[in-house]
Amino acid sequence: MATNQHLVIISLDALGFRDLREHQAELPVLNQLMTGGAWVKSVTGIYPTLTYPSHTTIITGQYPNVHGIVNNTKIQPKRRSPDWYWYQKDVKVPTLYDLARQQKMTTAAFLWPVTAGSKITYNLAEIFPNRIWTNQVLVSIKASSPLFLLEMNHKYGHLRRGIKQPQLDDFITACAVDTLTNKRPNLTMLHLVDMDSMRHRYGVRSKEAMQALHRLDRHVGQVINATKAAGTFDDTNFVILGDHYQINVDHMIHLNTLFAQRGWLTPRQDQTFEDDWQVMAKTADGSTYIYTRNFSELDALKELVSSVEGVEAVIDGQAAAKRGADPACALMVEAKEGYYFTDESRRPLVVEPVHPATLGQPDRYHGVHGYDPTKPDYQTTLLFNGPAVKAGVTIEKANLVDEAPTFARLLGLHFDGPMPGHSLNGIFS
Repeated sequence: MATNQHLVIISLDALGFRDLREHQAELPVLNQLMTGGAWVKSVTGIYPTLTYPSHTTIITGQYPNVHGIVNNTKIQPKRRSPDWYWYQKDVKVPTLYDLARQQKMTTAAFLWPVTAGSKITYNLAEIFPNRIWTNQVLVSIKASSPLFLLEMNHKYGHLRRGIKQPQLDDFITACAVDTLTNKRPNLTMLHLVDMDSMRHRYGVRSKEAMQALHRLDRHVGQVINATKAAGTFDDTNFVILGDHYQINVDHMIHLNTLFAQRGWLTPRQDQTFEDDWQVMAKTADGSTYIYTRNFSELDALKELVSSVEGVEAVIDGQAAAKRGADPACALMVEAKEGYYFTDESRRPLVVEPVHPATLGQPDRYHGVHGYDPTKPDYQTTLLFNGPAVKAGVTIEKANLVDEAPTFARLLGLHFDGPMPGHSLNGIFS
């Protein structure tokens, strides 16, 4: 198979199989891509179904326990806003963009998670300042391609309002369009977050989330048109994907508040806790890790957590690692639909309702993800279109780990070593 020289991957954060199944007719751009290309309907994600672990799986083909990005944020119990896994140095395996660079291909990334400090040719890294002594411009310059960032900010910075949506996606799409038109990179990776943020704030099937889905359809159209303007369209394969779906919630579970009551950690006024913990929860929203130190009562801990309202399942660390989650955890806990976990250590109750007036504040959500990827109708989805792709193909099911080997094949690249997934060869013409 002759490979094409350009691949554009667009991640529509929180896009579910249900979105395309129920709204295909209202989405002219995505509908055209689906009917004229290949649609992999139901894609099972990784555990936990969070953005940073998922996006790293999408471009490495490995599970979190192998690639190293086991959560969105790091374990920093004394920090109210812990650092995210922003930097590529935390990724323990080769990425698709590394393979492309080795073959002298140019690469571009726009808010693709865990790419800060990478060798991507044109990179606007996803990072934000969470220290009082720094600001957005400084952290972005350090993490991204500095001159490229300054050029894009100079041209399109007026579209942004900090990290508010939908303005941030407008800015990022404008930057991607400019880059595709003028720089023609071989591999472009674009991460659009509008719908994910609307689902967190207003709910999964809310009017605001559906409006965001329509905005995303238009952004995909703008990106495709940019390749036409650049003269690369005939040689470009497009991929549109989701990283996870979301589930509506109305209650939160604060396991660290429970552990503080048991004397296993020392809570602090700001809902963090001291470094002297024996047992701690580290949220993954719809699920949570539990870590232990110098602690021998694991069976009692498991029993205690299992009895908490809203807990669906508790699995031990070995079973969690087999599922691809962090092998360092002692337990992994799954919430029932309607519930999610926080790390807060000094709440009045271990389980409490989410007050509508608090929605939009940190850790206060109407919709979340992070759950077991096999939950009913919680799957994401995947579209291919372009010269290498057979038209009118549907594949019923695949896994998130199948995506990277398929993308590598589209660019004529190959991942060395064992891969848990495989290339979706049925899509190729």
